[in-house]
Amino acid sequence: MRRLRALLSGVATAALATAGLAAFAVQQASGASADATALSNRWYAAAPYLMPHDNNPPDAGAIMDASGLKAFQLAFILAPNGGGCSPTWDGTSPVSSDTAVASVISAIRAKGGDVSVSIGGYGGTKLGQTCSDAASTAAAYQQVITKYQLKAIDFDLEEPEYENTAAIAREIGAAKILQQNNPGLYVSVTTAGTADGTGWFGKQMLNEAKAQGFTPNNFSIMPFDGGFNGAAAQTSALTNFNAILRSTFGWDEATAYAHEGFSGMNGRSDTGEYFTQADFQTVLDFATGHHMDRFTFWSLNRDRQCTPPDNNGKTSGTCSSVAQADWDFAKYSVKFAGVTPPTTTPPTTPPPTGSCTATAWSAAAVYNGGDTVSYGGHTWKAKWWTQNETPGSTGEWGVWQDLGTC
Repeated sequence: MRRLRALLSGVATAALATAGLAAFAVQQASGASADATALSNRWYAAAPYLMPHDNNPPDAGAIMDASGLKAFQLAFILAPNGGGCSPTWDGTSPVSSDTAVASVISAIRAKGGDVSVSIGGYGGTKLGQTCSDAASTAAAYQQVITKYQLKAIDFDLEEPEYENTAAIAREIGAAKILQQNNPGLYVSVTTAGTADGTGWFGKQMLNEAKAQGFTPNNFSIMPFDGGFNGAAAQTSALTNFNAILRSTFGWDEATAYAHEGFSGMNGRSDTGEYFTQADFQTVLDFATGHHMDRFTFWSLNRDRQCTPPDNNGKTSGTCSSVAQADWDFAKYSVKFAGVTPPTTTPPTTPPPTGSCTATAWSAAAVYNGGDTVSYGGHTWKAKWWTQNETPGSTGEWGVWQDLGTC
């Protein structure tokens, strides 16, 4: 989600201008509003990243038809390359005069979908670096929200901006202002992931949010480009990040997971790590099993097979470098969006287990994959590490497999 954002710049601007342009032209001619009924938060939480200007942007409508995807995370809003405090796409295309991205958004909404917009990313100059304070930074982002009538926005805070404490203070302050001034706005904050959860600068960003009294819908980490090797390393990082959220904000484990997100990279990463469909399924199971708030990835531009499939051992901005069918990875976002989060707090003590021989389930105990317990007259087997998750509380996506009555 980092260096690849700068690859193939300018390759597909013409493709962008044509994608959805007809729908936009009809809207403009009729004077129809671009208003769209907001999707559920679950969809904004599942929206994969899409660069509409670069990296051979795919047709969003085709992805929707093929996968059932409804939400897209459009990237990236930056400061102008020449400096200033006004929003642009990729540092080059002013939001104020944009019609190309607007046409893409219009086409997505015409098919019943919607978009979030992502701020920042790995490359370019960020508005937090060029605007004078949080208020002016927020005013720049408000232009984006107003123009595209957004219901969701993402602050992607990473190198080199997150090493600038003043810039991060402005970004967090702007996010808080936007949250206050746009009731119901879904706000995610995305930052780098490490084996320990997140690094020093990520922790400083969390401390800044705490100091300002700002709580977004989620803080997401990107567990790739850091020596990760498949899903096990990623779920370990997510577990460690949960501990960081708990210690920073004083949350319990469940509350921390409810404010935690995963932002992965499909296929081959910038540093040569590989994340396959099986890895995505494992992390998806972890995310849904722990009731995490967000599951997304970088990127839909890459959700296609290369030629040859391994791309000769190289990383691409336009394909995944692993064997796949088009939009294989988007389907995991669709699965995440379809999971209904729990609406009630599960009981902390189990009912009597009758004649069950397995040890009774305990809310305080820690279970590993393969452990069995008895609960409610049934025997249950843990699919992965778990604590304080009631057997049967989350249906097919839960951590516990029902082995039947005792």
